Amino acid sequence: MAADALSDVLRTVRLTGATFFDVAANDPWAIGSLPRETILPRILLGANHLIAYHVVTLGRCFATIAGGKPIALEAGEVIVFTNGDPHVMSSSPGMRAEPAGPDALDAAADQLPFLINCGDDRPASTKLVCGYLACDARPFNPLLENLPLVIKAGDPQNSDAGWLGQFIRLAVTESAEKRAGGESVLAKLSELMFIEVVRRHLEALPPEQAGWLAGLRDPFIGKGLSLMHAKPAYGWTIEELATQVGLSRSVLAERFTDFVGIPPMQYLAKWRMQIASELLSAGNANVAAIAAEIGYESEAAFSRAFKKMMGVPPSAWRRHSGLPARA
Repeated sequence: MAADALSDVLRTVRLTGATFFDVAANDPWAIGSLPRETILPRILLGANHLIAYHVVTLGRCFATIAGGKPIALEAGEVIVFTNGDPHVMSSSPGMRAEPAGPDALDAAADQLPFLINCGDDRPASTKLVCGYLACDARPFNPLLENLPLVIKAGDPQNSDAGWLGQFIRLAVTESAEKRAGGESVLAKLSELMFIEVVRRHLEALPPEQAGWLAGLRDPFIGKGLSLMHAKPAYGWTIEELATQVGLSRSVLAERFTDFVGIPPMQYLAKWRMQIASELLSAGNANVAAIAAEIGYESEAAFSRAFKKMMGVPPSAWRRHSGLPARA
C-alpha cells in the first residue's frame, strides 16, 4: 500500500522530463550544469523545482556538486541532483567549468537530444546521456523534502541488470537513431528512471532512518499515508485513522510524528492544500468545486484555510501560478 502514496505525490507534483544532451568526450574534459532559471521555464510552465541527472553509458567520470566532494561514476551508473544544484561533470576530480549558457538550449531546440562533443576527433572515452526533470515543490512536496541533494544508483559490474540497465539501453538507442517521437520517449524514460532511483534509495535506507520516505516503508505509517492519500476528502479523525492502521491513537500520533515530522491531521491538511494548489494551477475548476473535492463543506471555509496555510487566497494563487499551467 505504501507505494500508492509515492505514486500519488509523483502524479500531483506534475513530474515532467525534457531537454536531453548526448555527451561524447575525450580526456581531459569538464562541463558545467545549466542554470536552474534558464532551463525550468522551457520544461514545465509554472514549475519551481529542477532535477538534473546524468547516465554514464561509456567509460568513467566524476560528478561534483558545488561545495561538495567529487563522486566517481562508471558506465551503468546514474547520478541525480535532486535540487538541480550547480555541478560539474568532468574526466578528473577537482576540474572546474563555467555553467553552460542559454545558447546550448537554443542549439538543442530543433531536435533533441543535442550532441555535445568535448575534445578532438578521437573515439570518445566517455559518453553520457543527460537530462532534466521539472516539478512543483510547493506548497507541499514531502518526497523532495526528504531526498538527499545527490543520489547515485546503478551497477557498473552488471550495467544490463534491472530497470536502470534497460533505461540506459533504450536511451542510447533513442539518442542514436533520432526517430520521430524520440524526444517524448526520452522524456517519459527519464521520469521512469527517476522513480526507479527513488525506489532504490528507499530500499537502501537504514532501519533507524526517519522521514517521509522511511515512513512509507513502515507498515503502520505507510498504511496511514496510503489511507489519507486514497481518500483525502474523507473526514478523517485521528481515532478512525488509528483504528484502520491498527494502533492506539497516542501511539499512531507519536509514531507518525517521529517518522514524518508532523502529526497525521496536519499532514492531511497540507496534502489537501497541495491537491488544491494543483487544481487551481490547472485552471479547470472553480474554487467551490475544488473545496468540495478536498473535503471542505464550504468555499469560505476552504478559502480561509488556504490563505492561512499559503499566505494568499485561492484566487491570488491561481492568478500568480503562471497560467496556463499546462501549456
